[in-house]
Amino acid sequence: MGVEVRRNADALELALSGEWGAREFSDLDGALHAVEIAGARRVSIDARGVGTLDLTGAWALHQFVARAREAGAEVSFAGAAPDQLRLLDETLKEADRGVEALPPPAPAGATHGPVVRLLVRVGRRSVAVAGRFLEGLAFVGRSTVTAFLATLRPKHLRPISIARHVYDTGITALPIVALIAFLISVIIAYMSATQLRGLGADIYVVDLVTIGVLRELGVLLTSIIVAGRSGSAFAAELGSMKLNQEVDALVATGVDPFEVLVVPRLVALTIALPLLTVVADLVGLAGGAFLCHFLLDMPFNQYVGRVNDAIASTTFWVGVIKAPVFALLIGFAGCYRGMQVRSSARELGRLVTVAVVQAIFLVILADAVFAVLFMKLDI
Repeated sequence: MGVEVRRNADALELALSGEWGAREFSDLDGALHAVEIAGARRVSIDARGVGTLDLTGAWALHQFVARAREAGAEVSFAGAAPDQLRLLDETLKEADRGVEALPPPAPAGATHGPVVRLLVRVGRRSVAVAGRFLEGLAFVGRSTVTAFLATLRPKHLRPISIARHVYDTGITALPIVALIAFLISVIIAYMSATQLRGLGADIYVVDLVTIGVLRELGVLLTSIIVAGRSGSAFAAELGSMKLNQEVDALVATGVDPFEVLVVPRLVALTIALPLLTVVADLVGLAGGAFLCHFLLDMPFNQYVGRVNDAIASTTFWVGVIKAPVFALLIGFAGCYRGMQVRSSARELGRLVTVAVVQAIFLVILADAVFAVLFMKLDI
């Protein structure tokens, strides 16, 4: 634990380090009270050197910040303020913040034409959309930075949590993914056979099933199923934790909720979805072989030989390479919406629905981008 003080003209710089917990509270409180604020117009606090910061240490820092502001100093942090300090500020100022959020009353007798009202509405909606976009971008950035730092410190990767989520998102999804892949391939083979059999081109049914399943349908249908299962589960789990204030409890004890809750889910889904895609591809090819054998009297060895002739060296990898990208989109959508839950169970249900719809939309949009990209690359 340490509080290093540096004075520069009318500025005061504090560099915090060490452990800031309940056991160190008396020393922390004494060290911060010993800092002379008089004459300082700006106070800069660097808390990046703090090891563990719980709610007790954050309270001592909050008291110091309040004392500095009462003395007329402008307080700023190097980087972002600690989450624990923001949690204290939100808790203590919740009532005031609710009052401040109310729009000011319109002046008496003020009237606006329909064009002005339309412009005001469009402006407010644009500002709200831009704010939500920046919030989502900040969530993705923080998750990425946390995951990168966890790779540098392997003990923070939490392999047990990742393994549990791989089981929940991958292994338990195998039956439904295999069933859907089998049925879809049978449907594609049947529709193709009914059209091509009259032209004497039965053999091309194998080409349609193979390329369709390996390049597009295997990974796309698997991602949509996983978005409905795991995307909603992520949003519901994290949303329930937000409602029960479990996330706030993690922050209060000095634990990064992104490291504990978000990153393991993202990593697990990135591992599970490619494996599910491979299973869907294999089952889809098996479904095509089943229908070709019983509908077109095609021997299995002929089907396998035609599959080898129909696929190129990149056909399988074109589908598999999409899976990690789709997994990240689904994971970000589910975790982001879950962490947005604030007030009620109704809000939880709404955001779970938004998470699923958004995940499916992002997957289809990304698939369209991949299709254009592969077309330009002639893959």
